[in-house]
Amino acid sequence: MSIEELDTPVVLLANPGFVRDAQSAASNKGMPVIRTLPLNVACESTVPEDIHAGTSEAMPAIIDALIRPLTDHEKSPDGSTKPPPRIAFKGSYEDVNRFFYRKGWGDGLPIVPPTEEAVKEMMKGSDLPADHVVSKVIPRQGKATIEKIAVNAVMAGALPTHMPVIIAAVEALADPKTRFDTFEVSTGSWAPFLAINGPIRDQIRINYGTGALSPGDIANAAIGRALGLIVKNIGGARKGIEDMGVIGNPSKYTLVIGENEEESPWEPLHVERGFRKEENTLTVFFPNSYTQAVPQGTDAQGIAKAMLGMNPWSMSCFIVIPSHAKILANEGWTKKRLKEFLLTGADFPIDSFLQRQGEEKSRDVLSQPPAAIDMDSLLILVAGGPGAWTGLLKSVGGIKNHFVTKKINLPRDWDALVKQYRNVVPLYEMY
Repeated sequence: MSIEELDTPVVLLANPGFVRDAQSAASNKGMPVIRTLPLNVACESTVPEDIHAGTSEAMPAIIDALIRPLTDHEKSPDGSTKPPPRIAFKGSYEDVNRFFYRKGWGDGLPIVPPTEEAVKEMMKGSDLPADHVVSKVIPRQGKATIEKIAVNAVMAGALPTHMPVIIAAVEALADPKTRFDTFEVSTGSWAPFLAINGPIRDQIRINYGTGALSPGDIANAAIGRALGLIVKNIGGARKGIEDMGVIGNPSKYTLVIGENEEESPWEPLHVERGFRKEENTLTVFFPNSYTQAVPQGTDAQGIAKAMLGMNPWSMSCFIVIPSHAKILANEGWTKKRLKEFLLTGADFPIDSFLQRQGEEKSRDVLSQPPAAIDMDSLLILVAGGPGAWTGLLKSVGGIKNHFVTKKINLPRDWDALVKQYRNVVPLYEMY
C-alpha cells in the first residue's frame, strides 16, 4: 500500500548536496511537489554524535513540513507539458553552441548542430523508422527513438556508420544485468566501457592499436560521446542533479576500444561469449577505475604476475597487448589458465582454493581470499600497440553486475554507407 493510500503526511530528508537529486527522483515517480528538507549529517556518517546533532537540528522543520496545510499547487500539481518545438534555435555556430550549453544539453565540449539534414543523414545508419523506440533510458525513462539517438550522435560528431554501434549500446544499457540503473547515477562515477568485435571494427576504423583509449580517432571518440549525450539528454542524468558522481570520471566522455582479433593468439571476445566470428558485437560493462603496469619480466610468468599485482577484483577487464598475449600463448597459457591465475593468485588456483576450502573449514581459509572466484567476472581483451604495458579497467564498489554483449545490426545499404565515409581518416604529415 502506497503512502498516499495511507493518507499519511510525509517529508523527504536528504543530505544538502542531494536535495535536488531527491526532488528529481520524486518527480520522476509522480510526486513533483513532495516536501524535501536538508539533513545536515555527513553522507554515510558513522559518528553517533553528529547524527544526533543533525537530526535534532532538523526536527522543527520536519514537524512544520508535516503539519503545514498543503497549498493548492501541492494538492493539484500541474504535470502537463507541451510538445517541444521541432526547431529549438536558429543562429550562428557559436550562437547554437552557447544556446545548447545554457540549456544543459551538451557535455562541456562544442557540439555539432543537429540540423534536420544532418539528423536525416545520420539515420541512414539504421533501417528502423525514426519513431522506433530502441529502449527507455533511466533515470527519467526517456524514450530513445532512432531519431533522438541520431540527434545526439550528430551533436557528438559521429558518422552515420557509427549509428549501428550506438544503437547496440543503447540496447545494452537496457539490459538489467549491466546495473546501469545504479551505475549511471551513483556517487561512484562508473562509466560505460564498450568493446567492439567483428568486421565492423575496420569498416568504421575503430582503433584497437596504439593509443586506442586516447583521443584522436573519430569512431572511438564519437561513439562513446554520443552515448554520454544520450544518457544525459534522453535519460535525464544531469551532473550534480541525477548523476551524483562524487569526484567524477573522465571516461564518461568516451571509453571505446576494439579488439585486435587478427593479432590475438586466442579466440576473440565475442566468440568466447557465444557469437560467430563474422558477427559484429558490442560488449559493455561499467568500470570506475583504470590503471596500467609494466611486467616484472618478459616471459609469461612475469607478465602474469604483473597482471596479478594490479589487483583485479569484482568486474575487471585486462587489456593485454598482442606481443604479451603471444608470449603467454606460446608458453601454454590459455585464457582460462590466465583467468584462474588472476582470480585466485595461485599457479593452479581453482583446484587448490576449493581443496583448502573443503579441508580447512575450521580455519579462516578466506584470510587471503582470491579477488574473485567467478570466471565470468573477468575479461581478457587483446588490444594496444607495441610496448610493455598492460591495462586494467575494474569496477570498484562491490555492486554485482555482468558483462553484456549485443549483436550490432547493420542497415541494408551498409556497404554503400561504408564506402561513402571510408576516407574520413587523419593523414599525418611527417615532420
